[in-house]
This record gives sequence, structure tokens and C-alpha cells, in this order.
Amino acid sequence: MSDKVTNLIARIKSLEDELEDAFAEQRAALNLRIEHGRAVFDQEVQRRHSALRTGLLQYIAGSRPLIVLTAPVIYAVIIPFVLLDLFITIYQAVCFPVYGIEKVRRRDYIAIDRHRLYYLNALEKMNCVYCGYGNGLLAYASEIAGRTEKFWCPIKHAQRMERTHPHYPDFADYGDAEAYHKKVEALSARPKTED
Repeated sequence: MSDKVTNLIARIKSLEDELEDAFAEQRAALNLRIEHGRAVFDQEVQRRHSALRTGLLQYIAGSRPLIVLTAPVIYAVIIPFVLLDLFITIYQAVCFPVYGIEKVRRRDYIAIDRHRLYYLNALEKMNCVYCGYGNGLLAYASEIAGRTEKFWCPIKHAQRMERTHPHYPDFADYGDAEAYHKKVEALSARPKTED
């Protein structure tokens, strides 16, 4: 990897850290604190949040008919999500030790906590659980796929990708055969984990 690319990656990481610091400041301004890994608000904030909750019947009655009609299509995706979760978790449990790839911690990607917010009604809470699971699961699966790609095919694509996983910058450039073979040799020289 060139010095320019290394410097750009370092700047991006620095900006990501700065962004996370800004998010932390915003959370603090909302009187939110994290205790034992769980978000906690003061009782006064909880009371204000409860007062802002839209009742379930009012929420449903205020929804556009097409939104109500498409809801079953959205919720049906839970079936492939659960299957993906099952298969990708089994895949990494079986294959990653053989390949010597560090396993992905599921809890680092799937966060289900928004259902604890007092200003959400029951349906909004269910939707937040669903979205937290679905988006977290896809990020978890993407990380597993990224680590797999790094092991088997660490080559950048010829065309620009809209979004890539964090391992992608380390891949060999498209068409750089020597760099590809060096990466493959380095991976095969890694010590494997015990079976």
C-alpha cells in the first residue's frame, strides 16, 4: 500500500473517531449516560419522553394505507434474515478456525436497544428491534464475508465500489499479479489455529 493511501486511511479513521466524539457530546447533551453497557436517562427525561409517545391506535390510524399494506412484505424478510444469521454463524464457526481467520463477534454488530426508549409506542419499538437486528445482521454478515474475501481473493475490483468493507484497502490492486501472489503467500504462511 502506498504512503498516500496509508495517510488517507489514517485521516478517515481520525475523522471517524472525531464523529464518534461528536455523537458522544450529543448524547451527553440529552442527559444520556451508559451504565453497565445500558443507556440510562434521568427520571425527569423519562417522564418527558413518555409524554411525547404517540398512542398505538393513533399511530396506526395516522399511517398511510399503502404503508400498512406493505408492512407484511417488510416483516416477511425476517425469515431470510434468521436463515442468514444461522448459516453465516455456522459458516464462520466451522470454517474460520480451519482458515486461521479471527471470528467476528456478533454482539459488536447487532445492537437491540432502541425498544427501551420511552417515547416509542409498542409498534415503533417492534420496528426498532427489527431494524436493529436486520441492519446489524447485514453488517455482521458483511464483516464475515470481508474476512473471507481477504483470505481467498484479496484483489480490488477494477470499477469503483460505492461501499467496501474495512479490509478492502489492503487488497492488491486489480491487475497487480505480483502483489496478489505476495498477499496469498503471506496468508498461507500464517500459523493456523488449533482444530
